[in-house]
Amino acid sequence: MTVWALGLNHTTAPLDLRGRFAYAADQLPPVLHGLRSALPRRHEAAIVSTCNRTEIYCAGDSSDLDHAVNWLAESGGVSPALLRSHAYTLADSQVARHAFRVASGLDSMVLGEPQILGQMKDAVRAAEAAGALGTTLNQLFQRSFAVAKEVRTSTEIGAHSISMAAAAVRLASQLFEDMGQIRVLFVGAGEMIELAATHFAARNPKGIAIANRTLERGEKLASRFGAEVMRLADLPHRLHEFDAVVSCTASTLPIIGLGAVERALKARRHRPMFMVDLAVPRDIEPEVKALEDVYLYTVDDLAAAVQTAQASRQAAVAQAEAIIDAGVQSFMHWMDQRGSVPLIQQLNAQAEEWRALEIARARRLLARGEDIESVLDALSRGLTQKMLHGAMAELNAADAAHREQTAQSISRLFLRQER
Repeated sequence: MTVWALGLNHTTAPLDLRGRFAYAADQLPPVLHGLRSALPRRHEAAIVSTCNRTEIYCAGDSSDLDHAVNWLAESGGVSPALLRSHAYTLADSQVARHAFRVASGLDSMVLGEPQILGQMKDAVRAAEAAGALGTTLNQLFQRSFAVAKEVRTSTEIGAHSISMAAAAVRLASQLFEDMGQIRVLFVGAGEMIELAATHFAARNPKGIAIANRTLERGEKLASRFGAEVMRLADLPHRLHEFDAVVSCTASTLPIIGLGAVERALKARRHRPMFMVDLAVPRDIEPEVKALEDVYLYTVDDLAAAVQTAQASRQAAVAQAEAIIDAGVQSFMHWMDQRGSVPLIQQLNAQAEEWRALEIARARRLLARGEDIESVLDALSRGLTQKMLHGAMAELNAADAAHREQTAQSISRLFLRQER
């Protein structure tokens, strides 16, 4: 058995292509079922899907990788050739190193960001609920989480990071002289919106509103910030009321179109609008960016804003990589040992069978009144003869060319004291 991975992320694929392979949490169980059904052999499987990456992790026969590529390409509506040109494939120690780096925040758009660890844990829970997680992948991910924890506690990898939410506030403050005079609309009510709302609320804007498909969830988030709640259906009619819009939903299609923004600008008499689309796939139609009075940023656009204090983080990165190296070696040692498990199980079963036979024989002798010392002596002789029989037979049957090699193997296995 081997572990392998297929993925694409913010460094290999553009935003719109990544959006074709973005899966919400409730989509993962059926998607995992579809993946495993498309593979010729039974595999352990897990899928990590975030705004910056979609990665398939499998434990099984690596020759089935082509089937996974074809399945993923079909699910995203692209050709396998196009997918391959933007994807990466990894195996064994490469997979372990990659998973450990992802969990530790070293492979993120924002170096050291902590959200990815929770997203990976969600992916593991989804795989477990779908019955797709086995011993090997569970071990890989649990070790990923342990490595990430050690990186967090032993290095300053996250000390100088700037989150997407913080970067959005920084960009907004460059457009608006007084953040206290703007009205902000948040579309969605998930973790990313909660983080963004926290950062914007710290600047005490004039007003905050939450638009969400489910009012109950929107109200729960709004109560934290003293915000207004509105339905998504009302968004096109009220868009003009807001100076800044931050959107991040799980919608598969844009929910803020070009026409709605054009009408909002007209009603605002072309006062500028600041818009941030943190969703993958996009929540805001890309054509909006061409409008003269709109400043639209996507997750990829924010990349430059978050790559700061690079020099301060290099020492922490080196420390983190050393921790990851040790983790990879440990995992690969565990994998090597896993290869011996079937043989170990067979040896244990054989030894148990011999033990049961000799115990049964000893009990019969005791029942017939035999002396206990002679019964114990017979029991020990029976066990040792059974254990040595195979080695003796191999030694006697070996030809001259192989006898020395056989003798050395038997010495290593049975004469450990002499060694």
